[in-house]
Amino acid sequence: MTSKDDIRLGADIGGTFTDVALDLRGTIFSTKVLTNYAAPEQAILDGIAVVTRDAGIALAEIGIIIHGTTLATNALIERRGAKTALVTTEGFRDVIEMRTENRFEQYDLDLQLPAPLIPREHRFTVKGRIGAEGQELQPLDEAALEGIADRIAAGGFGSVAIGFIHAYTNPDHERRARAILSRKLTIPISISAEVSPQMREFERFNTVCANAYVRPQMADYLARFQTRLKEMGAECPVFMIHSGGGLISVETASEFPVRLVESGPAGGAIFAADIARRFGLEKVVSYDMGGTTAKICLIEDYAPRTARTFEVARTYRFCKGSGMPISIPVIEMIEIGAGGGSIAWVDAMGRIQTGPESAGSEPGPACYGRGGRRPAITDADLVLGKLDPDNFAGGAIRLDSPASEQAILRDVGERLSLDAMATAFGICEVVDENMANAARVHAVENGKNISDNVMIAFGGAAPLHAARLCEKLGIDQCIVPKGAGVGSAIGFLKAPFGYEALASRLTRLSQFKPAEANALLDDLKVSAESFVRAGANGTITCEITAFMRYAGQGWEIPVPLPDEPFGN
Repeated sequence: MTSKDDIRLGADIGGTFTDVALDLRGTIFSTKVLTNYAAPEQAILDGIAVVTRDAGIALAEIGIIIHGTTLATNALIERRGAKTALVTTEGFRDVIEMRTENRFEQYDLDLQLPAPLIPREHRFTVKGRIGAEGQELQPLDEAALEGIADRIAAGGFGSVAIGFIHAYTNPDHERRARAILSRKLTIPISISAEVSPQMREFERFNTVCANAYVRPQMADYLARFQTRLKEMGAECPVFMIHSGGGLISVETASEFPVRLVESGPAGGAIFAADIARRFGLEKVVSYDMGGTTAKICLIEDYAPRTARTFEVARTYRFCKGSGMPISIPVIEMIEIGAGGGSIAWVDAMGRIQTGPESAGSEPGPACYGRGGRRPAITDADLVLGKLDPDNFAGGAIRLDSPASEQAILRDVGERLSLDAMATAFGICEVVDENMANAARVHAVENGKNISDNVMIAFGGAAPLHAARLCEKLGIDQCIVPKGAGVGSAIGFLKAPFGYEALASRLTRLSQFKPAEANALLDDLKVSAESFVRAGANGTITCEITAFMRYAGQGWEIPVPLPDEPFGN
């Protein structure tokens, strides 16, 4: 008799395919289903029907469902979130537009900074000030907030972000503002002290704006998903994998959806780290190429690198600073718009370009036969003979080779006087070089030599491009593991229950107060454990890290601390 604890299911919604993997006592059953943009949950349900049928079990026998998705990321990249209002401290209205004033390319005289998520006319300011040490310098203007609530209600907004200066040291003003706005508004309200309680107001404000921007869409989706599962007979809990690689409840994910921006890729990094551990590979670069994006992640000593800030949608040759910074615990990786569905085109100078626009699943590449006419990377792979047209996605889709040739010649080849094979080769060379350049940039930013690594390639498209990418990067070993096409979904099955709580308190060691530090750490432990206890039983392991710097430095380095109180 099989126990429910022996059956786990992972589901990963990507931009083109939705991957589902079922672990039945160590045996993996998997499938790929085209993502349904109108109802993303339907693709998961269709995939679940396939794997449960293949495994010979009922949906009610599944013990846990672990879900990851790029829906939040895609909403940020494509700017199709809710109409969002930002309420901030008077004098700080333009923080998210001014950014840090750093130039990510000092020689470009026409440098264009990424536009903020929330335009200036949707930002509201209010008097009230908290000092850097948490003291109230000026009372909150509650009467003004009443007026702001009226303007937001009349403006057709779908979400609100609140970001006050120094709220990470004292959240009272933000919480009070939320309470006042909630009297007149029924839309979700996110506050920076809960979303990202860290210093540096630009990153904190931008993170709470991103959370508010995607929150209505993600909350609606997750509610629909759970409802449909119950209607189909599921009785198990559902958990989401967050960007740091741990599991959180659906309720937490609905409130803090910005934590999910890299949930799908995080599963892939966990998958690669598990393979590295099994093969004893201490230095690995994971290469995850799906239908819409490609991700590169460095893994050392069997663990992916982590960070406290992640950039979504880098726009300028993958340069650090050219994207949208999100201050959350995250598995560090670089992501570019280079997937199997990425569109190939010719620019004004007669050069082949690929992405970032993707054919997705609707209509998909020309070879899918779903109405797509523009050539994608998958079309080039098919023309070059890398794909079996009769056994694509496990035989779920039959590919149309003549349609691929026609699309490639019409949109690219004829403009460059190339035949179909030469054009397809050129398209693949361009996308491979784009990925190689992104990998080089990521390695240099982290002070690493990428050629010292072993590559682990997974995702629907990565194995087709891995050999050429290794050649470009000087990597002499590449592993394409079993289940590579659904690697992220399999990685979900290996993710631990985990949550990272953060707080910023700036102090010199000469003025260090053990009692205050112990109280702060106790609060963080309670916060983190409450999230973990929502889905886990047994002993909880706690890891504590202090981010420290020398006086005069601008950025910190992580220093592990023992899990015990500070002495006097």
